[in-house]
Amino acid sequence: MATTADIRNGLCIEFNNGLYTIVQFQHVKPGKGPAFVRTKMKNLATGRVIENTFNSGVKINTVRVERRPYQYLYSDETGYHFMHRETFEQISLEKKLIEYPHLMKEGQEVEIVVHADTETPISCELPPFVVLKVIYAEPGVKGDTSSSTALKPAKLETGSTINVPLFVNAGEKIRIDTRTGEYYERVKG
Repeated sequence: MATTADIRNGLCIEFNNGLYTIVQFQHVKPGKGPAFVRTKMKNLATGRVIENTFNSGVKINTVRVERRPYQYLYSDETGYHFMHRETFEQISLEKKLIEYPHLMKEGQEVEIVVHADTETPISCELPPFVVLKVIYAEPGVKGDTSSSTALKPAKLETGSTINVPLFVNAGEKIRIDTRTGEYYERVKG
């Protein structure tokens, strides 16, 4: 059992019959009244971020989780298949446990978060950025737009489609932010 004094980013807790990880927190000591801790927590099952305020000194249930290195192998009708990078043990995960599964390509390194007590996978996390090749994109014409942030759809090597700026062409590699699932920058070379 821990208290609100133990809250830190990345801490996994049990809250409202679910597992949550602390994304952001702030200890507040107002001029009047008791201190409290304002938090943003991400539900590990749904990925939804909620805000909650804990009174200072309240007991919280911490959960032990482990991050394990895996490599994405392939997907089929039974799920997404991964191999542990050290023990070569293979596991299969449901699509709902993976945020932005359409950004994974074969051989991609990921971290699978596992509940340490029950050995059940909780979620699959991609690195913050992935580099993917653009397979098809309509050519962009200069002067085609009235704003500087015009976007066009581009098909990626994984088969998914995302919006990219007009200057991105087929055959180029782009970096995608896996936290938002959006284009980040063009990769040189």
